Amino acid sequence: MLTAHKIIHAHDVTDTVTLDYDARFLRRKVLGTDGGARLLVDLPQTTSLNHGDALETTDGTLIGIRAAPEPLLEVSGDSLHRIAWHIGNRHTPCQIEATRLLIQRDHVMAGMLDRLGAHVREVVEPFTPEGGAYGHGRTHGHDHGAQHGPEGHHHDHAHPHAHDH
Repeated sequence: MLTAHKIIHAHDVTDTVTLDYDARFLRRKVLGTDGGARLLVDLPQTTSLNHGDALETTDGTLIGIRAAPEPLLEVSGDSLHRIAWHIGNRHTPCQIEATRLLIQRDHVMAGMLDRLGAHVREVVEPFTPEGGAYGHGRTHGHDHGAQHGPEGHHHDHAHPHAHDH
């Protein structure tokens, strides 16, 4: 079994792993590659893997990361910037494109977006949402314990803090 311990940006990969958005957030896990190999991912910390990244194994093999098609909501409309603000205000991961937004399927979000006048359509596509406020990380689902110590995470609005949420 190959063991991956490092993430790099590479174009010449030997094999690929196709994962949905949630599965691309990991630290240690055995994965099956698209070519049929078994791969132990053993990263130093929980990491968000992006489409186009590559895992480097201990023997130098490069395994590319591919975003898997998954059930999404395609959001469009005349006030796309306003709609994007409402999506972001709910800490929802969002893929931003020129004429549309993509979010994971959620009937509550779909109802809110409909009330805002957005056009919402179910699609199945790869999902590559924007990173956090500083261009990296996730907008939700991160491990508070790992980033903030064993005591966990608390929101103290009198003393704001900066991290991706």
